[in-house]
Amino acid sequence: QDFDSRTLCFPINEVGAMRAVGIACLAAIFVQLFAHTAQASDTNPVQKVIELLANLHGKVVQEGEEAKKAFKEFSEWCEERSQNLGFDIKTAKAEVEELNAEIERATSSSVALSTKIDETASEIAGNEADLKSASEIRKAEEKDFSTAESELVEVIDAIERAINVLEREARKGGAAMLQAQGPRNIVHALHAMVEASMIGSQDAKTLTALVQSTQQESDTASDLGAPEADAYDNRSGGIIDTLENLLEKAKSQLDSARTKETSARHNFEMLKQSLEDEIKYGTQDLSDAKKNLALQAEAKATAEGDLGVTSKGLAEDEKTMSTLRQDCVMRSQDYEAETMSRA
Repeated sequence: QDFDSRTLCFPINEVGAMRAVGIACLAAIFVQLFAHTAQASDTNPVQKVIELLANLHGKVVQEGEEAKKAFKEFSEWCEERSQNLGFDIKTAKAEVEELNAEIERATSSSVALSTKIDETASEIAGNEADLKSASEIRKAEEKDFSTAESELVEVIDAIERAINVLEREARKGGAAMLQAQGPRNIVHALHAMVEASMIGSQDAKTLTALVQSTQQESDTASDLGAPEADAYDNRSGGIIDTLENLLEKAKSQLDSARTKETSARHNFEMLKQSLEDEIKYGTQDLSDAKKNLALQAEAKATAEGDLGVTSKGLAEDEKTMSTLRQDCVMRSQDYEAETMSRA
């Protein structure tokens, strides 16, 4: 029957076995050996002990070599795994830092873009209001000019027709009305010309209104100490001279009104072009700012999602690293204890 030392004590390579336990096992082996050999008649007890000890030593050595090889492989795995985890943790931390910076940049850009959008929208609204107001003013100015121009053209035509009639009458021998002086006499002369069918009633009405208006302006200026020089430059002259003076004044007013209208129209067109350009470019800037704001919001959302995934992975890697270190340290301690138990 083969002798098996494992029937006498626990395995010698069990983790934490002490030298004293090994000695006790050997003593038990010797006792069993002598009891066994005593029953054998043809076997040398000493030789048998030597053989058993040799076999036992071989097993211990073999187990030691296997344990050494396994521990070396495990140590290499620990080192490699630790390096890989360290690299992953370092990379994840850098990614977390970059993602946080990206989120901060996107947030800052979004605030700036929101402010720009509000300011640009306000500027556009202001320019549109200015353009609307300027357009309304220009429309009123055009209406006033059109009315004034029509009235002045009508006055000029009436004066010219009256002068032509009076000059024809003068060439025929004249009439008492041609020598009329002063506004009242001129008005009476105009009525007489209407009654004589020399001019139309509308022309007479227009000329009467002009004479009276001119006289009122002259009286007002005289009261202020500055009589108009061209109201009636030739008061000693007749009605033709008076009408020619009024014609000259009316034409001057018409030229002035047209010049003023041309300038006002030019200024409005310049202002309109400027405001329309500002509105156009402002609208484009507003559209671009809104698009960029949407892109920043998308970038921030993506970065926040990536940050959540990366942070979770980082936490798992750090936990794995902690567990790995504990396992590797414990395995190293166990191997050291096994090695001492085999000595």
